[in-house]
Amino acid sequence: MISVVGAGTGAAPVDGPDWRGVSLAVGARRHLEAAGVPPGVRRVVLGPLAPALDAVAAQLASGGRVVVLASGDPGFFGIVRVLAERFGPRALEVRPAVPSVAAAFARAGLPWDDAAVVSAHGRDPRTAVNVCRAHPKTAVLTGPGAGPAELGAALAGTGLPRTLVVASALGSPGERIEWLSPAEAAARAWPDEVNVVLCLDEGRALAAAPRALAGPPRPPAQWALPEEAFEHRDSMITKYEVRALALARLGPRRGDLVWDVGAGSGSVAVECARLGAAAIAVERTADGAERCRANAAAHGVDVQTVHGSAPGALERLPDPDAVFVGGGGGELEPVVALCARRARRAVVVTLAALDRVPAVRAALASAGLRCDGVLLHSSRLAPLPGDVVRLAARNPVFVLWGTRPATEGAPS
Repeated sequence: MISVVGAGTGAAPVDGPDWRGVSLAVGARRHLEAAGVPPGVRRVVLGPLAPALDAVAAQLASGGRVVVLASGDPGFFGIVRVLAERFGPRALEVRPAVPSVAAAFARAGLPWDDAAVVSAHGRDPRTAVNVCRAHPKTAVLTGPGAGPAELGAALAGTGLPRTLVVASALGSPGERIEWLSPAEAAARAWPDEVNVVLCLDEGRALAAAPRALAGPPRPPAQWALPEEAFEHRDSMITKYEVRALALARLGPRRGDLVWDVGAGSGSVAVECARLGAAAIAVERTADGAERCRANAAAHGVDVQTVHGSAPGALERLPDPDAVFVGGGGGELEPVVALCARRARRAVVVTLAALDRVPAVRAALASAGLRCDGVLLHSSRLAPLPGDVVRLAARNPVFVLWGTRPATEGAPS
């Protein structure tokens, strides 16, 4: 039997292990020192997991119990997963303590049943950054190279209302809880004892009503909303039939970043944000940029809006998972080429002119994307006198897309 004991949010376990019959203790040095390991028990300090797991396997084979000490709830982004994979769930006796995320929200005086929780420990921090961009209440489990400074630097200057609550050395005498702007967090050097960072939109940190399902809000029941759901000018908006196909090829999901280039009304960016992705709308006209902001606010989502012309306006943006390019313009081919080089998963382009299809396909293919597309020609039901309907044809639109092979640029 392996006893996995949560050590609270400090160094000492809340309810210490039963050392009777224990031959091996595994854990971080601070946990082993605080747990009162008896003199006759062998200690293995956690570093690389493989040697520790081999030591546990050898001890189990020779008899005797093993105690593994871990922080907080070891079943929440913790060591229980690898132990269960190696030895099976029935070999484990897990005694969790208060998770660091729960402790951090308690210190902030906030409930956390509606929070998104993401681990940046040993993982690409871009996922955590994108979740923080998209959701008003996120907890980030930090790690080397993915702490308050890195999160702050990525969020500063986005125009999104975010406050970082940095919880350091939770449960220890040196515990600190600090509320900072992203820019303030980026300018600081932080110790290794940071446990968790809460990223909050303080105006939306409390859910409007009690929740039945934990975590961020569920994705909407409907997408490809009608054009009337967005403020737009002179019908300059991606029609919902086209938007539906574009969303299917973009595949926006939580943790992703999507660019909407030539956003116009920002309808694609807003729909991606409604589905949980972080979104950036790039629009060259000032009134169009304001419409993007207004539509995002009307739908209750966060969309960073960049007023500028592509491709220049794209240079300093973080790399996207997927890109939607709408409209035309003389810079269409270089815009598509830049987007195709930087997109991690997919680029979708809509255009009306047949003459531009070959150049767009070439730009997608030159970046190593697999190209496909359709000519989308739809007709909608329209009323006629006498309580009958006719089919009203819409202008045909080319929808082209390029997808990166799954082994390249895949999110971690």
